[in-house]
Amino acid sequence: MSTTTEGVEHQVDYALQRTPLEYERLRAQALVWEPATVRVLDRIDLAPGATCLDAGCGPGETMRLLARRVGPDGAVTGIDVDAALGTLAETALHESGHRQCRVRAVELTGDAPVPGAPYDLVFARLLLFHLPQRVPVLSRLWDAVAPGGHLVVQDYDLHALDVVPSLASVDEVVRVVVDTFGALGCDIRAGARLPGMFAQAGAGEPDGTDVTGRVEPLAKGHRILEQTFRSVLPAAIAHDVTDPKHADAVLAALRRDAARLPDTSMVWPLMVGAWKQKRRGSQLANS
Repeated sequence: MSTTTEGVEHQVDYALQRTPLEYERLRAQALVWEPATVRVLDRIDLAPGATCLDAGCGPGETMRLLARRVGPDGAVTGIDVDAALGTLAETALHESGHRQCRVRAVELTGDAPVPGAPYDLVFARLLLFHLPQRVPVLSRLWDAVAPGGHLVVQDYDLHALDVVPSLASVDEVVRVVVDTFGALGCDIRAGARLPGMFAQAGAGEPDGTDVTGRVEPLAKGHRILEQTFRSVLPAAIAHDVTDPKHADAVLAALRRDAARLPDTSMVWPLMVGAWKQKRRGSQLANS
């Protein structure tokens, strides 16, 4: 099923649009969280020449980080259900000299094995959040880890998303975003549930976790709120979470609040990371 808002067609089984504007938002979001991802990757031993998988690779920014670590003798494979975005990502990576990268259009919610497995590193950021089949997908990713390799996952906990002091405009933007994600089976607290999901997926207790927050003035932060709101809006309308007239009023109120209260603190969602090494000579990570 699809809907059209302001000339943009969107598949409503996925909360976010697949448009050039959304791809730019994803790139900007990836750069915001790059230091958190680098810090988590620093906790594992990823040697030059290693093989890596970025599951749900999006615009390929994390693939770029991995390519720098494994060098030209390594291999970095990205998989994403969005074939158009994958093509753009691979082209950009090759143009910047990372010829060891490739992107494939793959649907992870099926039963087929992860292509190209096993890998020395299987990485996923902001993937499980969107999938109703979170534990089965995580189990497949764990199966794709080579003995001695690592599974690294980072995901959102939207519970922290807020402004201080509170504003009705931001509260309504957050409500629409959260309710739309919920209507599509997303888990807005996927990050906080990672340790439990690792155990349910057969990986056992993570070797470590990492939690990163971000606070910035509303004058700057309202832009990401508006971009996310606009991206979920077609799905929100399709699922009766809001309507176009109300959405326009909410966005206008958000802009007014950002202009009159620019120094109000906006708290981003938490980015939660977890990692686990698969022991050599054993199929059970916690044996």
